[in-house]
Amino acid sequence: MDTRRLGYRRVVLIGAHVKTSGGLLSGIERGDEIGAEAIQIFTQSPRMWRPTRHSDDVLERYGEVEAASANVRATFCHATYLINLATAEAELLARSRECLENNLAVGTAIGAGGVVLHVGSHRGSGLDGVLSQIRDAILGALDATEARVGRDATTLLLENAAGTGGTVGRSLEELAAIIEVCSGDHRIGMCLDTQHLFASGVDYSSLEAADAFIDELDRVVGLERLRCLHLNDSKVPLGANRDRHENIGAGEIGADALGGLISSPRLDHVAALLEVPGDGDGPRAEDLAAARAAYEDGRRRRSR
Repeated sequence: MDTRRLGYRRVVLIGAHVKTSGGLLSGIERGDEIGAEAIQIFTQSPRMWRPTRHSDDVLERYGEVEAASANVRATFCHATYLINLATAEAELLARSRECLENNLAVGTAIGAGGVVLHVGSHRGSGLDGVLSQIRDAILGALDATEARVGRDATTLLLENAAGTGGTVGRSLEELAAIIEVCSGDHRIGMCLDTQHLFASGVDYSSLEAADAFIDELDRVVGLERLRCLHLNDSKVPLGANRDRHENIGAGEIGADALGGLISSPRLDHVAALLEVPGDGDGPRAEDLAAARAAYEDGRRRRSR
């Protein structure tokens, strides 16, 4: 396994979600422009079912272009928002499975460190009743991807949810239940969103609280499955159960708490990816600087 592509190194890679208007390779260019050490991209429109047709040349060259990048050392993909593997609607489930396979195929072809997935919503029916359906969809998409691309699939990273409605993944236990029903498949990992975590009621405002949460994450899911963080402040207060991102240090969580969490040496193997609004057009160089300052301050506090 190429740990460089998963973002593994001595300290956290600080990066951002970037746009790919102009093609996948433009995401690396935008990452370089803002000084991102890792990037997250969509492989197709996040709000359309139709997959983008990337040329074989682009897919084959992606790793080479990334390796030549001034800053970008890892790429992660985010699956389309429309996907719902917990739905009771047969047509939506079929489209979701096909879309997930398309996202995984592109992520695998470019050598991405993983594809981040919002599992979906059971709309109040309960997780237990849809676990087997989610299992079949996930394993089916991973197997189909390998058959299609002719290599091992990249890791599917289940993202924790903010807790709105019947969203799946509102707790670590729910994510662990999906991994367990998939027999602990090694192709399944996790992405932790700091704003979703806060909105779902987890307070990590002190170093002690942050470390206690990391202990819980390791016990319930396993730190080896955590491959990336979505590093976001929050527009809404603790436990609000709403997905509302804010720039680092400008929200309800604050730079101290975020820095305290991501500065834990136990998270040195992850990439921290900003999904903040910036000035309305996504993460900027100054947002990455704020994230790095929070990280370094957390390291200093931990070294006292």
